[in-house]
Amino acid sequence: MTILRKTLKGAAALTFTAGMASAECAEPIKVGVLHSLSGTMAISETTLKDTMLMLVEQQNAAGGVLDCQIETVVVDPASDWPLFAEKARELLTVHDVDVIFGNWTSVSRKSVLPVIEELNGLLFYPVQYEGEESSKNVFYTGAAPNQQAIPAVDYFLEELGVEKFALLGTDYVYPRTTNNILESYLKEKGIAAEDIFVNYTPFGHSDWATIVGDVVALSEDGKQVGVISTINGDANIGFYKELAAADVSADDIPVVAFSVGEEELSGLDTSNLVGHLAAWNYFMSADTPENASFIEEWHAFIGDENRVTNDPMEAHYIGFNMWVNAVKEAGTTDVDAVRGAMYGQTFPNLTGGVAEMLPNHHLTKPVLIGEIRADGQFDIISQTDPVPGDAWTDYLPESSVLKSDWLDLECGMYNVETESCVQLTSNY
Repeated sequence: MTILRKTLKGAAALTFTAGMASAECAEPIKVGVLHSLSGTMAISETTLKDTMLMLVEQQNAAGGVLDCQIETVVVDPASDWPLFAEKARELLTVHDVDVIFGNWTSVSRKSVLPVIEELNGLLFYPVQYEGEESSKNVFYTGAAPNQQAIPAVDYFLEELGVEKFALLGTDYVYPRTTNNILESYLKEKGIAAEDIFVNYTPFGHSDWATIVGDVVALSEDGKQVGVISTINGDANIGFYKELAAADVSADDIPVVAFSVGEEELSGLDTSNLVGHLAAWNYFMSADTPENASFIEEWHAFIGDENRVTNDPMEAHYIGFNMWVNAVKEAGTTDVDAVRGAMYGQTFPNLTGGVAEMLPNHHLTKPVLIGEIRADGQFDIISQTDPVPGDAWTDYLPESSVLKSDWLDLECGMYNVETESCVQLTSNY
């Protein structure tokens, strides 16, 4: 971003608040959109690109920001994790974007992180993730483990009486770290190590017969088995088809998924998946005026009444609007100024509550458990009050002593025992 543009935009905001004629915008404010439009993650990420285009169009219709129109710069990292870093650098150095909204998988976010920090960019990351990270250059608007994974396990334990757990995930950092946390948590809850089955498969995995067979075999001793799924992308299609082929119902072996929502189910015959679960912070079926308006606006924008909404879309909706309000408050798109204005920002979520941005760069979010219906939507069977997101889990020894506070402590890894800040920039 040029210093000229930042200065002019700040001046425009100041003259506006003083009731004077605003300076002409030197050039548009640029929002980078970094989502896979091809490859294995396109099934999930293309909709998020469309969501950003809608949000920017709406904001421009309302007058833009700081008397400037917003221009979206869309790139396709093509589900190629190293390419995410190259495209992030392109957005910041070639296209000179003021902020980036993007990524889905944690491996893609980890790829982007050193670039964002090196160039002091700003990334809004909209998807549930494993925690164990806190960068001053990232706002994490998706769920941390204590806002999705832990509550889902509690539901299995307390409501469904699950005694044996199959932790099935795609082979990358999010499933592995999340399952490390869940293994520790389950053992703390009294589940024996031999009653926890863990399996990882590559992105795009399609042959699920053996793995589903192994899961079914776990129940041969009569104990109730439940599946915790951190399977990502189009591999979910094969997994759920194999469950149906094996005649495994939710009554037999319930599955709760963390990366399967309305968008992923829209490509499946869900008649055999009724009763299986997902844990998110939003479902399209939420019965609120805010959600009804959002769905109506989405359908009008996309021109298709059959297109669904989902949780990461809501995260972009909240994150984008918080960013707009922070820019207005700061009077500039300068990253450091906007970051300072983000703390304490609130914005209504789509399920009837209010999201707040915390000093650890995470949101407060309600936890929802949804049950798959035959039409590919979810019946919301459990919903909590907003839960503050934790950057560092209490269930890994090396993390339990850490806290993130970028407002008062100016540190993402503050050790409460040594009362010192551990500064790591590109690896966490």
